[in-house]
Amino acid sequence: MAVLTTVYKEPAPIVDRENPLESMMSRFNVAANILGLDEQTYNVLKAPDKQVIVSIPVTMDNGQVRVFEGYRVVHNTILGPSKGGIRYDMHVHLDEVKALAAWMTWKCAVVDIPYGGAKGGIICDPTTMSAGEIERLTRGYTLALKDVFGPDKDIPAPDMGTGPREMAWLMDEYSKTSGKTSPAVVTGKPLVLGGSLGRVEATGRGVMVSAVAALGKLGMKPENTTAVVQGFGNVGSWAAKLLNEKGVKIKGVSDISGAYWNEDGIDIDEAIAYKNAHNGRLAGFTGATPMDPDDLLISDVDMLVPAAVEDVITEHNAHDIKAKLIVEGANGPTSASADPIINEKGILVVPDILANSGGVTVSYFEWIQNRQGYKWSEQMVIERASRIMTEAFEKVYAVAQKHEVPMRIAAYVVAIDKVAQTYKFRGAY
Repeated sequence: MAVLTTVYKEPAPIVDRENPLESMMSRFNVAANILGLDEQTYNVLKAPDKQVIVSIPVTMDNGQVRVFEGYRVVHNTILGPSKGGIRYDMHVHLDEVKALAAWMTWKCAVVDIPYGGAKGGIICDPTTMSAGEIERLTRGYTLALKDVFGPDKDIPAPDMGTGPREMAWLMDEYSKTSGKTSPAVVTGKPLVLGGSLGRVEATGRGVMVSAVAALGKLGMKPENTTAVVQGFGNVGSWAAKLLNEKGVKIKGVSDISGAYWNEDGIDIDEAIAYKNAHNGRLAGFTGATPMDPDDLLISDVDMLVPAAVEDVITEHNAHDIKAKLIVEGANGPTSASADPIINEKGILVVPDILANSGGVTVSYFEWIQNRQGYKWSEQMVIERASRIMTEAFEKVYAVAQKHEVPMRIAAYVVAIDKVAQTYKFRGAY
């Protein structure tokens, strides 16, 4: 077995050491060393299978033709067709897309879903574009990548700046090129076009299932647990609601407008209703008292659920965290520099690669239903997703105990081992 050294260049060479993507790959490197991964497999896994750059001419509403640059990176397909979102954002760049595609490979592997990883993006600002311009852009992107996409090849999904509307356009355009309706080419579609029941709350539900499983390992009961949820968007609000239904007292929440605290517990249903009625924000919510958002992360509660953005737990505030359990609903909320501090404090962390994989799990279910031509009930979706999440948690926890490593590293050990073993048996190189 080759000994891996620090000279290895990661798939996305990012200068900023606190960047969550760089953090993710550095942890991957640690896990690869634990496995004693051979150099051949290591070299295969560090590089994406395919990188595509396309130029997309779009006639804008003013009659001018503007050319947009788009990307699609397929990191790995050894486990099955590649899976990953498409983001519309001005800051999209190839290195970012490469790293996110690699992250999807490990994320699918850790929950034992037969997908590889992919990611896509277009450099644009959808907030300044009309619906017609976005539709023409989406259809142009689909046409440019018609030979990459496919129900058995590469299956996109929504990401930053995209949603069910864009996925419906993508499905329609791809279907035209293939000469048949092909709903399985994309997930995250509207329900009437083959979307799955239970998809909207799937990521938040996965966070809840992971949290309850972790509380059990700590000998704690949900009804005796207090928590704060940082981020009250789709993932955070659903996680808060479902945890609250299990008996967890949510004392604090936050969103872009600020943080809010209620010592007796926030009425989560009331908070969600208020947010939905006020442009998706909690500003002015009277069911809690405003507080400093920085203090929310270090408040005196049992569980912390960071479900907003990356790098909110760093070396600067990790020492002050009082929670016994962190369940990561967001991607990369904990920087690599904070890991040693968190571990030294004995805080149990359910990492993002595991905790927020409920979304891709139900996307997988959507794909299965599309291929079967048969819709599952919401209860079936919930039961099967909860089982997958629970089994993945137990497996990662067992590996953490075996190797005496944090669950974060254990999750990568599980993922890398699955992909590496598949290469071994398939003899793919």
